[in-house]
Amino acid sequence: MPHEALESYLNDHVAGSVAAIELLDHLVESAGDSGTRRFFEEIRTEVTEDQATLRGILRGLGADESGLRKAGAWLTEKVARAKLRLEGPARGSVHELEALEGLALGILGKLALWRALAVAGAIDARGVDLGELQRRAETQHARIESRRLDRARALFAQP
Repeated sequence: MPHEALESYLNDHVAGSVAAIELLDHLVESAGDSGTRRFFEEIRTEVTEDQATLRGILRGLGADESGLRKAGAWLTEKVARAKLRLEGPARGSVHELEALEGLALGILGKLALWRALAVAGAIDARGVDLGELQRRAETQHARIESRRLDRARALFAQP
């Protein structure tokens, strides 16, 4: 059972990373300026690297990726994007805030994953530095959270 539980847990996180990368792709495409585009491209690169690490851990366990979970995550992100398009361009600024909130929560989930794997000794750590992955997730969260709060301040601050 522990192997099955670990495989399920890891697959849930792979699915989350699929949704995050889809969302980041959208944010890169819709970025209004080069600085914003670069910010989201950098985060996307790191999340893609983390996803590759996670997939490597799954392979190291002899486990398969769940196509159903990945498809569900992909579909969920597409539905969320459609919701935002239906709400129109006037919500563009709120869209970025909501996207940043989703990314912040996902990164906290990823941090929880790396911590859980570290404390449980659940994987053979050859080539996987769980401490470094935790630090990177903390840095990613701090960057996203800073931008999220800036966006909230710009949108909601009283004149």
